[in-house]
Amino acid sequence: MHDPDATIDAALAELVEEFDLLGDWEGRIEYVIELGKDLEPLPAADRTEANKVPGCAAQVWLAVRREGDRLHFRADSDSALSKGNIALLLRLYSGRIPAEILAFDARAALDRLGLPSALTRQRANGLNSMVGRIREAALAAQGLGIRD
Repeated sequence: MHDPDATIDAALAELVEEFDLLGDWEGRIEYVIELGKDLEPLPAADRTEANKVPGCAAQVWLAVRREGDRLHFRADSDSALSKGNIALLLRLYSGRIPAEILAFDARAALDRLGLPSALTRQRANGLNSMVGRIREAALAAQGLGIRD
């Protein structure tokens, strides 16, 4: 299984390996949905309008908290596929320092996983919106004086 202390590139390499074993896009989508089933439930207090990710086909909530210099994300969705997509992103991004989040090329990473091409345009746009919200949180944290 995955190592929560791995670098973001190591976490991506792990996912690429897992996805390569799955073969076709149908297997990959099923795996993404399975990832979503492992997400911890998001407390009702975090299901706010402010935590909603705009631009998603489904409702997606993304909550961020700081612990020292690291950002930790929790999320949920009312759609199994969106929940899986955000679970995959949390595996990459949660627990990172802002500079690591901002230096990571999410588009290239998702292309390596073959995800955008397996999703409808609306779902791919939603995935980009989720990444955008994570990057906004990292930018905001850097603006608040978190150093790397």
